[in-house]
Amino acid sequence: MRRHSSTYRLPREHFDAVEKSALLPAPTAAYDVPIWATPKVARDHFAQVERALYSLPTRLIGKRLVARADSQLVRFYDGGVIVKTHARQRRGGKAIDETDFPEHRRPYAMRDVTFLQRQARAHGESVGLFATKLLDSPLPWTRMRAVQAVLSLCRRWGGPRVDDACARALRADMTSVRRLERMIALATPAADSADPRVIPIGRYLRPAESFALRRGGEGGNST
Repeated sequence: MRRHSSTYRLPREHFDAVEKSALLPAPTAAYDVPIWATPKVARDHFAQVERALYSLPTRLIGKRLVARADSQLVRFYDGGVIVKTHARQRRGGKAIDETDFPEHRRPYAMRDVTFLQRQARAHGESVGLFATKLLDSPLPWTRMRAVQAVLSLCRRWGGPRVDDACARALRADMTSVRRLERMIALATPAADSADPRVIPIGRYLRPAESFALRRGGEGGNST
């Protein structure tokens, strides 16, 4: 005998009465098929997905991540845990989050040429002018490495010495960092300040007594 219950409903009846009202509207757009990749985070903090670059935090450098890219977002996973999300970039594009970089590298990542100019001026007026001339280009960020090299010279040789070399280079309208480094290495500030007419004392000169003639009877044979 079939049992009847006032609470029992057939699947279709239950769907119409309970589930149908809770459903979301059916999507009208086609499903956004994602692309999966396993990029490695390079030393410059970037990982490549579909020929676009995306920045990742320093702690992920050297790791191979899993990336899911749809038409809007790129998500990066490490061990199944999402670690970074970027807006999807076109091929050749670059997505940069400045918080992914250490503080001392952020100006280079964000192409902050003004920051570099301030750093150069802190080492001397001529160093600042030399850096400004280096960055005087339609694409100044392409010259940032050259300014970074000048700042490295300041740390190695000291600001005053580099500032003096930059002043001489600017007077000659020379902006080659390689030649600037050679000028600094060959410079001898102490010799420049000395009187060129003074003959320096030789290291191995003997005292005058070594050349005195001996008198007869004071040792040796006299004639």
